[in-house]
Amino acid sequence: MGGLIFMVNHKMCLGVDRDKKTTNDRLMVRVGKIPYQELLNNKGSREMDFTGSVMRGFLFIDPEGFDEEVDLDFWVEKALGFNKWMS
Repeated sequence: MGGLIFMVNHKMCLGVDRDKKTTNDRLMVRVGKIPYQELLNNKGSREMDFTGSVMRGFLFIDPEGFDEEVDLDFWVEKALGFNKWMS
């Protein structure tokens, strides 16, 4: 994968890697399939296609979506909230 992944309760929760096309850092967030479509509308959010196919329930967040502390907090809360639900 080439990034840094944070596991919570033995499950991938969120991570950081570098987009090979743009060389920008990006956040990888596991939010689950239910809020996935709605969260795609957030600033910097896009489908996670790490393997070449869309991984529903996971999002890439480009820098404009997490540069502000409040935005980063939002995504961390979404990831932890889903992780808690899966416990």
